[in-house]
Amino acid sequence: MKTNIKSPKVYLIGAGPGNPELITVKAVKAISEADVILCDRLVSPEILETYANDNTEVIYVGKECSKNTSTPQSHINTLMVEYARQNKTIVRLKGGDVSIFSNILDELQALKHNHIPYEIIPGITAALGAAAFAAMPLTARGYSTSVRFLTYYKSEILDEDYWKELAATGDTLVFYMSKGNLTALVEKFNELGISGDKKIAVIEQATTPYQKVYTASFDDFNTRLGNKNFASPSLVVIGRVVNLHEEFSWLENTEQEGLYFKSVENGSLIPTTQNFFEYAV
Repeated sequence: MKTNIKSPKVYLIGAGPGNPELITVKAVKAISEADVILCDRLVSPEILETYANDNTEVIYVGKECSKNTSTPQSHINTLMVEYARQNKTIVRLKGGDVSIFSNILDELQALKHNHIPYEIIPGITAALGAAAFAAMPLTARGYSTSVRFLTYYKSEILDEDYWKELAATGDTLVFYMSKGNLTALVEKFNELGISGDKKIAVIEQATTPYQKVYTASFDDFNTRLGNKNFASPSLVVIGRVVNLHEEFSWLENTEQEGLYFKSVENGSLIPTTQNFFEYAV
């Protein structure tokens, strides 16, 4: 007589940059079959409301480093392992894509060490979502042939020679998680002699109803944007492709104010109160 014993599995899934319609079909299928969802802060609540089953246990494991409030990675790893040992199907749901500036390596190591099956499901990363919704192709003939994904929280993470090369390159530079150090980043490039007419863009809450795009040159950054406190998350794009935004922009900056994503407080996620708006040009 055969017995149908469920096998545990962990799905590491990228939920996309915010707009719930940008989630993949494969991700939706896994979410709908999950017993447990371990969810990051930068995931649209509408994804869970629409695709998770009513009896699915949703655990928020948010990280908001700017507030020094984060769920320890070791705790997330422990949750995955403990639920897998209960023969659960687990979804580890992250904003953007799971392979770009996430702690997926720590999670893969924990799962492999504990002999737990897993699958990686990619998502649209923030840079690609922001570029599309800001009409700012990250590579374009005559503008840039390469793009680099970077982060800046202290200058020491890159050596001085690499900083000099970044200041001189024609590549598009995309900085994740760097809004809090943006003034220091601009000052660093100015010290290294970056062209003053090179453009910089800050894209707030990309692909959401609260998306706003701000642009400046390095010459006038301090005057135009130097004192602005940008909303989280914000993505920074540097390069000639920023000029394309003004010519091809198909989505105007919203006049709505607010935060699309949940906030982290005392180690947990606090739901936002805004309604969900339709995406329109």
